[in-house]
Amino acid sequence: MEYKIVGGAFPMVVCTLQKGETMQDETGAMSYMTTGIKMETNTGGGLLKGLGRALSGDTLFLNFFTAERDGEEVAFSSCYPGKIIPIELNGSNSIIGQKNAFLTATKDVQLDMYFRKKLGAGIFGGEGFILQKFSGKGMLFLEIDGDVVEKNLQPGEKLLVDQGHVAAMDETVDFDIQWVKGAKNMLFGGEGLFFATLTGPGRVWLQTMPVSKLAEAIIPYIPTKSE
Repeated sequence: MEYKIVGGAFPMVVCTLQKGETMQDETGAMSYMTTGIKMETNTGGGLLKGLGRALSGDTLFLNFFTAERDGEEVAFSSCYPGKIIPIELNGSNSIIGQKNAFLTATKDVQLDMYFRKKLGAGIFGGEGFILQKFSGKGMLFLEIDGDVVEKNLQPGEKLLVDQGHVAAMDETVDFDIQWVKGAKNMLFGGEGLFFATLTGPGRVWLQTMPVSKLAEAIIPYIPTKSE
């Protein structure tokens, strides 16, 4: 499989497949495909696995696109202005992503729900207890709100992040939350009550404009019905 990412702030990943190669995506992400691509829709491993993905914020069903001859194309576009990041999984590394981060992947990439082990991180971490886990061997494509900043944390290195800006991380990164210190900071700082605490080793992908913040910025300008 070969790919290219086009579209700038409104990105699309175009995948060129050889005969027998397959891409999978969440339903609704496909933008176009050539006539030699066969599409099949199923739960991607049984009803329970489909329900698990639904609980983690994804769709119950997946679409599978298989090339019936060499050189066929299928393209997938992001739901929001932002970036598409390619990540290669080698069979030993796993990625943890926010809800709705998954865009598409090659067939052998496994999608599962992921439970946060720490109670505080689950309740106050901004995305709830359940995230998405991506494992297996192949290419994974995640959609990121706004631009993306990648950090490579060394063992024991910590990073404090506003929860909504955490897009994805290696499974080796420890995720927890901590209180914002100082009563005035908590009440008037505008950063909420908690920071996400990320501890290495591992990579972290941060998004510059979470869609939730974009929505908050737009709401004041939406006309409302006058009384």
